[in-house]
Amino acid sequence: MSYPARSGLSRRIRALCCGMLGAVALSFAQPAAAAGPASPADKAAMEQVIRDYLLENPEIIMEAIAKLREKKQLAEQQADRQAVVSNTDVIYRDPTSPVGGNPAGDVTIVEFFDYRCGVCRRVHPIVKELVDGDKNIRRVYKEWPILGPDSVIAARAAIAAQKQGKYFELHTALMQSRTSLEEPSILRIAATVGLDVDRLRKDMGSAETNAILQRNYELAEKLKLNGTPSFLIGDRLIRGGQDLESMRAIVAQIREKK
Repeated sequence: MSYPARSGLSRRIRALCCGMLGAVALSFAQPAAAAGPASPADKAAMEQVIRDYLLENPEIIMEAIAKLREKKQLAEQQADRQAVVSNTDVIYRDPTSPVGGNPAGDVTIVEFFDYRCGVCRRVHPIVKELVDGDKNIRRVYKEWPILGPDSVIAARAAIAAQKQGKYFELHTALMQSRTSLEEPSILRIAATVGLDVDRLRKDMGSAETNAILQRNYELAEKLKLNGTPSFLIGDRLIRGGQDLESMRAIVAQIREKK
């Protein structure tokens, strides 16, 4: 998860304080408008009174900042929900997206990942434990290679492995691999899980594989994802890795809403 730079936050605080000063000064000035515009000295005096009050009661500023953050978070959550609703079919029911766990499960977890993403690798056993321990979770896999050409090759190999019924075997092997994922090593790993490498290489460059990748890229853009891993648990969009207990808690919350 990324956070705004400290200097950016300071600028926001200064802007907020200036806005508060201006708004309060305006509220004082309005009743006197009938008597004519306030002089520069009057305005300066009002601003000084307000400034002194805010300095003596800084909690007011912190409360305003907290409210601003809450408002922004709610707006982002609403935008996320709308994006999910608008793309429901391609998120949850794309027939080209591999489905694991219980295909008839009452809660669906959708994961966008990259095989060269370190966080994806660390989260992989967590998600596996979650799904293995809860027999009513449906898991949808979305290849989203964003970390360079080798990531794209790995994703192409995994997508092509579906043609030979070996997607899950190759997916697990790539996630657990301790070697650098370049094309020769990807193909060696594919051979170790029983894939016909010549056929795999051909399917990796097929129009169907291209279409699946393009659809996943477009979907990630529509959902405004900012990195891997990203999850949808039920209708809740989660950016970044989660620990096991957090994911279990979210699954429980989704079930409670049903």
